Amino acid sequence: MSEPLTGVATWRPVMEAAGFRCQCTGACGNPHAKSEGRCPHEHDAYTSKHGHRVRLIAAPADPLTTAVAAAALPAGELLAWCAGCHTAAARAARRKAEPAAEAPGLFEL
Repeated sequence: MSEPLTGVATWRPVMEAAGFRCQCTGACGNPHAKSEGRCPHEHDAYTSKHGHRVRLIAAPADPLTTAVAAAALPAGELLAWCAGCHTAAARAARRKAEPAAEAPGLFEL
């Protein structure tokens, strides 16, 4: 099994608690309906679509947490994420956090 070159003391407990499986439960926008509501990606497994290996990361439940703040968190406050779910969850959270821009009215110049 592959492990990161650094941060193993934090990464390994997170992965063991997650069963080496992504812990996304829909924050990415995908309900993961075929896998009981949780992302089916497992660390070091191959993806079915592209044949790439899945490498899970240990990251905060809130994908908008800055890298500096995340580095200070203990392993108990981190989740196992696959890259696809983490990226999509961050994108969805940013959209939700940004106020909607007001569109000009139809007859406004």
